[in-house]
Amino acid sequence: MSRLGTRGLVLNEKLLFELSDSGRKGYSLPASDVPPAQLDAELVRDAVEGFPELSEVDVVRHFTRLSTWNYGVDSGFYPLGSCTMKYNPKVNEVACRRPGMANLHPYTPDHLAQGALALMYELQEGLKEISGFPALTLQPAAGAHGELTGMLMVRAWHESRGGGRTRVLIPDTAHGTNPATAALCGFEVIPLASGPDGVLNVEDVRAKMDDSVAGLMVTNPNTLGLFESQIREICDVVHEKGGLVYCDGANLNALMGIARPGDLGMDVMHFNMHKTFSTPHGGGGPGAGAVGVCQALEPFLPAPLVVKTEEGFRLDDDRPQSIGRLRAFNGNFGVMVRAWAYLRSLGGEGLKRSSELAVLNANYIRARLEKVFHLPYSQRSLHEVVFTDKNLGGDCHTLDLAKRLIDYGYHPPTIYFPLVVHGAIMIEPTETESKQVLDEFCDAMLAIAREAEENPELLHEAPRCTKIGRLDETRAARQPRLCWQA
Repeated sequence: MSRLGTRGLVLNEKLLFELSDSGRKGYSLPASDVPPAQLDAELVRDAVEGFPELSEVDVVRHFTRLSTWNYGVDSGFYPLGSCTMKYNPKVNEVACRRPGMANLHPYTPDHLAQGALALMYELQEGLKEISGFPALTLQPAAGAHGELTGMLMVRAWHESRGGGRTRVLIPDTAHGTNPATAALCGFEVIPLASGPDGVLNVEDVRAKMDDSVAGLMVTNPNTLGLFESQIREICDVVHEKGGLVYCDGANLNALMGIARPGDLGMDVMHFNMHKTFSTPHGGGGPGAGAVGVCQALEPFLPAPLVVKTEEGFRLDDDRPQSIGRLRAFNGNFGVMVRAWAYLRSLGGEGLKRSSELAVLNANYIRARLEKVFHLPYSQRSLHEVVFTDKNLGGDCHTLDLAKRLIDYGYHPPTIYFPLVVHGAIMIEPTETESKQVLDEFCDAMLAIAREAEENPELLHEAPRCTKIGRLDETRAARQPRLCWQA
């Protein structure tokens, strides 16, 4: 067996011979039976003191073992609220890996890429129908990128009318990236408090809406899982004052086939494709964040757009008012294929049923837990439900509950968000989980609530059944170790 040293590769004899035959030089033979290869000097990093020297089989087994300790939606229930961690059908992966899709070169001319352009056009038209917007771009590479795209178009629209709008209203129940996006686009962020019922009040919006405000960024349903019941009146107020309404589409999972943001008065919205349309969570990329707009904003969409003509499909670059290109090419095509496959497999009625089940599942969890866990708002939940730690006994808090859930085999839900709720526990079951899974999760939550009353140390010391115990998260945040240390 070859050895993995601090300056070598693990290679078997055949591979060593092939490398040597192709011009690799400079190998030395140690005392061991099989010679390790030495990298060319320019490819070698300095030795790391204390770095272990292991056999190939030890290394492979180590990392394979670590992979089995990871938790993902393919291995268990993942109730992260606001993130929609639902199961992604594997047929979507099969579709995007077909050679004609996966091997298409981005510089392929339009007349040789008709299949890909047709797919993009169908996806584009499907999203327009779902959202109620007459125009749409597929170019942005992620939800946050789409959010930036939308607000850049809002700014461009105001500038085309003389400018002068410098502020944006953002509710305390908006999606977390909204303030950063507004600031990045040069706007001053004006906080807007939600009412005691967890939703916006039209009179509060009216009081802050003036000629300096470019618009309102709103998430609907909001991050409390509540539908903004006065949204039509709120949009009217913003429009009367010359502003635009930006809708964060993060929670479209609750509305598909039931309500369309464009019909509610919204002017622009980004789609979180990974949340609603079963594409992978990007982790920084690649992802997709399509953006739909009203007719007034259509000229400002990023170029090019996929258009259909009598001769076929083509990319249209002739857009003089466009905010420009957002990507080197036209977006992450493989992600678009996954979303297209999801739409085609479910169809209109299937998408509506998906939203109905997402709402049903969240309210089932609410019904099972609301007699034990505190609910900050009485309005009926949509796709997610937010509890607090107010009723937990034994001086236990949200973090203790989350850590104890790990011992029960569950990834914890989102905690301490949204910030408007003290000790928030945000649970989103999505439409892909069965009643059996939801019951098992609720049983665990109720069991932990009993433990908090009877034996709170179980929560304070959790997790107890994992490879690593509770971490000092405050110290980790203040004194992070960002590289390997011996």
